[in-house]
Amino acid sequence: MSPMNTFTIGGMTATCNLSAFSLQEASCAYVLIVTAVYWVSEAVPLGAAALIPAFLYPLFGVMKSSEVAAEYFKNTTLLLMGVICVAASVEKWNLHKRIALRMVMMAGAQILVLSPQLSEPDLSTKYRYQSRHDHMVCKCLSLSISYAATIGGLTTIIGTSTSLIFLEHFNNHYPNAEVVNFGTWFLFSFPISLIMLVLTWFWMHWLFLGCNKKKKTKREEMSEKRIQEEYKKLGNVSYPEMVTGFLFILMTLLWFTREPGFVPGWSSFFEKKGYRTDATVSVFLGFLLFLIPAKKSTDINALDPIITWKDFQKTMPWEIVVLVGGGYALAAGCKTSGLSTWIGRQMLSLSSLPYWAVTLLACILVSLVTEFVSNPATITIFLPILCSMSETLLINPLYTLIPVTMCISFAVMLPVGNPPNAIVFSYGHCQIKDMVKAGLGVNLIGLAVVMVAINTWGIRLFQLNTFPEWAAVSNITSQI
Repeated sequence: MSPMNTFTIGGMTATCNLSAFSLQEASCAYVLIVTAVYWVSEAVPLGAAALIPAFLYPLFGVMKSSEVAAEYFKNTTLLLMGVICVAASVEKWNLHKRIALRMVMMAGAQILVLSPQLSEPDLSTKYRYQSRHDHMVCKCLSLSISYAATIGGLTTIIGTSTSLIFLEHFNNHYPNAEVVNFGTWFLFSFPISLIMLVLTWFWMHWLFLGCNKKKKTKREEMSEKRIQEEYKKLGNVSYPEMVTGFLFILMTLLWFTREPGFVPGWSSFFEKKGYRTDATVSVFLGFLLFLIPAKKSTDINALDPIITWKDFQKTMPWEIVVLVGGGYALAAGCKTSGLSTWIGRQMLSLSSLPYWAVTLLACILVSLVTEFVSNPATITIFLPILCSMSETLLINPLYTLIPVTMCISFAVMLPVGNPPNAIVFSYGHCQIKDMVKAGLGVNLIGLAVVMVAINTWGIRLFQLNTFPEWAAVSNITSQI
């Protein structure tokens, strides 16, 4: 019989056969299991668990401490820091409130008219609504806000933590692949977001409100008047708001035009290629917000910048930065130790399936897991595995990684799935059964739309019908 080894981690026991591993592969697998268990159980904060590779890899001889440390701060970290600078300015000067109120005024306030008791966050729902219709409207609105935040986040590569983790892992694992950037991701995901938005609206309206259309009531007219009053309180657009809005638009344009793909971008004007990334743009424009004064004044001593370092610190999600870094460290260890190659060999049994079926199975698997595990933890665990699988089966890695990244974001059936779900559930207007019923439909819509997208315009945009040279990075691929 093969020798079996038993690990006890935080009260949980795992048994595996290490005879097929080398010492380095076994050590790396142990670190991966320990980190994954802490991520899934959330026995410690996710960021703290992400530090485990920083001390276990050097102790077990998998990677040098300096090599592991380098994995915790990457190009995507700079991209995020620049974006957070703009986000801090938007929040500080209430630009987000101005945009939100303006959009509600344009769309109408019919859906916002609810009973005054709806602000009470208790779970009792027997006497809280003037009518069953009000109750259904409240459920529909609460869940729709959560779903809209998720769907909107898919549009840009910086919109969700999962897409940021995917981008840095992909660029780190495939350094010669210059195919995924802000522009190409937007071209692929924007139609998905539009289609999902429309289908999800139909689904939510049918599920909670039915097909009846009512005329505008007096309460709705009063609600619209209240929104207009709130908008007037903001006054005229301030100078910091104009600067922030201008830099945000400029940042987006520079991201789109750096390497659009179908025409030469502005990066082609420089002699040395590959030195400038989306992070270069975001950090530069973010830095300007610390430099540009918030008021026009001739007194230099009275000039405060648009944002301060305290504003930035208050908004910067450092736990996500460390979590992402821990994922990069795990992936680097899997590659260095050879564990990713071993995992790839175990996937050879899937070679008889068509490529679309492999991708579909991967999407279904992560969709189930991410309902109970946080999105960043799920994608961090699965990315190295899926990369090895794609290389082994000679599938373009993007054909699997992009749909999986998007499907992980569709964790909308339970409160633990993602932060918007937890916030909505905490208000007490929706029960678990409401979230499961509505979320299942959104999950299925998202899975269907993503699979259609990756097999239609995704193939042409990312050249998914061929196995690219940049993907031949592992030993198992080169041997095949």
